[in-house]
Amino acid sequence: MKGFDPKFRDFPDYIIGITKEIWEDRGISTLHDYYGEDIVVRSPGSVVLGNQNVIGATMATLAEFPDRQLLGEDVIWSGTPEEGMLSSHRIISTATHLAEGVYGKPTGTKLRYRILADCHAINNKIDDEWLIRDQGAIVRQMGWDPKEYAADLIAREGGPENCVRPLTPAIDVEGPYKGRGNDNEWGQRHADLLTRLMNADMGAVERDYDRAVQSEYPGGVTGHGWDSVDRFWMSLRAALPNATFTIHHQIGRDDPNMPPRSAIRWSLHGKHDGWGAFGKPTGADVYVLGISHAEWGELIGGDIKLRREWTLFDETSVWKQIILATGDV
Repeated sequence: MKGFDPKFRDFPDYIIGITKEIWEDRGISTLHDYYGEDIVVRSPGSVVLGNQNVIGATMATLAEFPDRQLLGEDVIWSGTPEEGMLSSHRIISTATHLAEGVYGKPTGTKLRYRILADCHAINNKIDDEWLIRDQGAIVRQMGWDPKEYAADLIAREGGPENCVRPLTPAIDVEGPYKGRGNDNEWGQRHADLLTRLMNADMGAVERDYDRAVQSEYPGGVTGHGWDSVDRFWMSLRAALPNATFTIHHQIGRDDPNMPPRSAIRWSLHGKHDGWGAFGKPTGADVYVLGISHAEWGELIGGDIKLRREWTLFDETSVWKQIILATGDV
């Protein structure tokens, strides 16, 4: 890969390798080598600017979860080394809550949760990132309800006037990556499916998903079959029925010895004016950043279906937006 350290065999090896080097091998100082000085890291909970702030956040996380592991399940990517590459990295993380931090007093809880991270890399450095941790899964394993956690976090951060603001278009910062992915057929198929679901074509679940589909959704929820898929997408869209659905990035890939895969980064932005995933309608303006991965295949010849799906958004950041808008804790 032109411009990248030759120790990495390919782009997935680079992404998985530096993740382990930074977090598990305690090579936090290598962030000076692997992250751009002016990197923009967006998560649903905040926007972090600059490598020095990323280093501080990394150390704070490792202080709270010193045994944290990040197990790379997949890297779905697009681009070229010369022009820059975008990885959509799916991770299973394990960790034990051993010190006080953003999740409160240490509980000793052993956690397992997923992360989806989109990173742009060129010349051996990451300079733009979108990161979603399954906060709903994390806080539930610690005994919190996501809404209660969001309210407590607001209080610990100094109240509504002083707390860290969740990601919205108003506080987002434009980074160097302007790409939209690739035009591979699997990414297009995935984008078309999500667009139809968001346009209330819920019959697409039975038409496009395998009957035995495995689904992985926020809160650490694993489902099997059409009902789980229908409930998830229906409850999300029902809560924000008039919100604008936007696809920001799409990738499809055909790789040897792997099923066809796709990765979509998307958002919903609008009023919480329906009953659904977030309870009683509040009218709060809400921004939901989501990333979805899919694997496709033909169990029955000629009948292409979505066989495994992973989608994440941060429930606690949605609740934080609702609480800040309404004052209702």
